[in-house]
Amino acid sequence: MSDHEVLHVKGRVLVGPEDVRDGLWAVDGRITYERPLGVREFATVEGWVMPGLVDAHCHVGLDAHGAVDAETSERQARTDRDAGTLLIRDAGSAADTRWIDDRDDLPKIIRAGRHIARTRRYIRNYAHEIEPGDLVAYVAAEARRSDGWVKLVGDWIDREAGDLTPCWPRGEVEAAIAQAHRLGARVTAHCFAEDSLRDLVEAGIDCVEHATGLTEDTIPLFAERGVAIVPTLVNIATFPHLADGGEAKFPDWSAHMRRLHARRYETVRAAYDAGIPVFVGTDAGGALAHGLVAEEVAELVRAGIPARDALGATAWAAREWLGRPGLEEGAPADLVVYEADPRADVRVLGAPRHVVLNGRVVDGG
Repeated sequence: MSDHEVLHVKGRVLVGPEDVRDGLWAVDGRITYERPLGVREFATVEGWVMPGLVDAHCHVGLDAHGAVDAETSERQARTDRDAGTLLIRDAGSAADTRWIDDRDDLPKIIRAGRHIARTRRYIRNYAHEIEPGDLVAYVAAEARRSDGWVKLVGDWIDREAGDLTPCWPRGEVEAAIAQAHRLGARVTAHCFAEDSLRDLVEAGIDCVEHATGLTEDTIPLFAERGVAIVPTLVNIATFPHLADGGEAKFPDWSAHMRRLHARRYETVRAAYDAGIPVFVGTDAGGALAHGLVAEEVAELVRAGIPARDALGATAWAAREWLGRPGLEEGAPADLVVYEADPRADVRVLGAPRHVVLNGRVVDGG
């Protein structure tokens, strides 16, 4: 065993919210709960242990103006890593970040390809901007080049209407989602407002980002179909500022954004109470900074989600949803070590003692 790389992780290991074990070992980057035989020298870290956190709505390789270079992408990924985020669902990026897959010191990324938006109905330089007749073809292309997800822009400001309106006719979105599913990909959509939600869910969508437009009419539909939401509350907090900026030109849109913001916590709690799967996502990489995962978990708690379920939304439940392992035997040793039990106070997530990625301590201590 002397030729193996070994790390002893001492303390309380939260394999699940109720499954707590006394320590683990990382041998050559993999988890084991059996002490390796013949090992005399090894590194040690100690504390309360969580699976590497999940940011299920993050944009590595993107800033407010579009794609960024590799150096900036690496800095973004390191910032997320140092905050404890070791698994990212990249919910749309114009940059090619595949090179990150070859780096064992950076978070693992599940990519949704590039955003697919209606012409002149999204942030400039972010998306493929197309018309409905091309939607199926573009969804198929992104499904083939992604890691099992496709990202649509479901609604955006319509300059003629002066407010948020749906981007896609029902028939085209049904055909596009069906094509993605045939190719083995799941589909998610950016949606702020109310009007696009029913068509997307009835068309078979798998997830909705933001979902601020959920109402008592659509919440039961989401719950019945098992459609997940990623509320990105740290992003929704910016709505009043955005509304102020658009007031003079688009007063209806501004008023709408303020209403969505005002009821954001009520919306998320109602979704949770109805049994809709809720996951942590920060929307980092556009106008927001990276490394905000702890703040988003705290926002879910502020919305009324119990702490253990808010933790699950960035840990156990999120990893299961994305098809990635947690802290089970043989899994990659991707974990975060904290000073105290995060189940007692989720604010502990904001100060990792150690970050361990592929069995190696990469930050903290």
